[in-house]
Amino acid sequence: MNVKVENIDKNVVQLEIEVDAAKFEEGMEKSYRKNAKKFNVPGFRKGKAPRKIVERYYGEQVLYEDAINFVCPEAYDLAVKEKGLQPVERPEIDIKQIGGGNSLIFTARVTVKPDVELGEYKGVEVKKAEASVTDEDVENELKRIAERNARLVTVEDRPAQNGDTVFIDFEGFIDGKPFEGGSGKGYPLVLGSGTFIPGFEDQLVGVSAGEEKEVNVTFPEDYKADLAGKQAMFKVKVNEIKLRELPALDDEFAKDVSEFDTLEAFKADLREKLRKEAEHRAEHENENNVIDRVVENATVDIPRVMIDNRIDSMVRDFDLRLRYQGLDLQKYLEIMGLEYDDFRKQFEQSAEKDVKTQLVIEKIGEVENVEVSEADVEAEIARIAENYKQSAEDFKKHLTDDDIQYIKADLKFRNTIKLLVDNAKFV
Repeated sequence: MNVKVENIDKNVVQLEIEVDAAKFEEGMEKSYRKNAKKFNVPGFRKGKAPRKIVERYYGEQVLYEDAINFVCPEAYDLAVKEKGLQPVERPEIDIKQIGGGNSLIFTARVTVKPDVELGEYKGVEVKKAEASVTDEDVENELKRIAERNARLVTVEDRPAQNGDTVFIDFEGFIDGKPFEGGSGKGYPLVLGSGTFIPGFEDQLVGVSAGEEKEVNVTFPEDYKADLAGKQAMFKVKVNEIKLRELPALDDEFAKDVSEFDTLEAFKADLREKLRKEAEHRAEHENENNVIDRVVENATVDIPRVMIDNRIDSMVRDFDLRLRYQGLDLQKYLEIMGLEYDDFRKQFEQSAEKDVKTQLVIEKIGEVENVEVSEADVEAEIARIAENYKQSAEDFKKHLTDDDIQYIKADLKFRNTIKLLVDNAKFV
């Protein structure tokens, strides 16, 4: 097999690959065996005509498509490996010579991973994030726990106030006609939460249980398309008013929400947990600050396809999260009044940053000869297996070579980041 490489554009190369006639003949024979049952040649039962007869009757080009599919991918992979290229997309294949007992010649045009020009990456100076926990932090956490354990108490001696939960029936009208999605029964609404259309909740302050009220609002201009900017009137009945009653912060509260008998012991435990969380956040922030500085110091011309691929991945993840919530992307776009292309643009900057970060860290890993030991790989497999409640041996049986390579690459990436952080100057 002969391979020639030509630089077509920045980060785009074209390979001319020549597969010898014998290898292509193997592909033609495989194509014939795959398709033999489709051929109907006079004088032979369907699918029983010899290959030479089939080629004479139909023309040998009838076997080309599958022969190309059998031969080209393997030849392309070998050529890429031989030339040390790192493609970032599928190639555009163009057949230049085929058949007639000749070698197969084709070109493959593909975008490859760009070169990275590293700047300063060892000893970069960044501001150190500190991990500290104050008495106020502990008290605020205590209040959050109290909020989660608050109970709703019915209010009967006064009208609704901000902070109350009102249970309402409502029906909305535009130009005197009900509209889809504009009604509800027994809906719990926290006044002042900003859950409903601006102005809606304010007009229920001062309304007593059992009262009915007409609420007039205007939908925001950025609301979903069919309602944006329109005026609406809601007929609302307040069925019940409830007040959130917080528990007293005492020893009984500590017993109810924890394994501790006293409030002081519970607070000491909270402080320790907050300290560990703060240390973890500070460590993460320090790591990110170092990475940001190193990536900022590097120069790389990122191919557009890499950014698009990253956006595709981010959109898929977003769609998956929506599905866990009972939505899908199309419904979300309708609710938000967004076009798909505009939605994708929201990921543009973060996608470009992710790709550049990946490229820069990988380059540093190569330059610094960052290694991953087999013991590291085994330990990582054991950790992942534990997450899936499996033994490392059982989990390993399901791993492919690609899976192992992915684990090694991820460990190398993380080890490279550790190298950068260990060598950084925190001030």
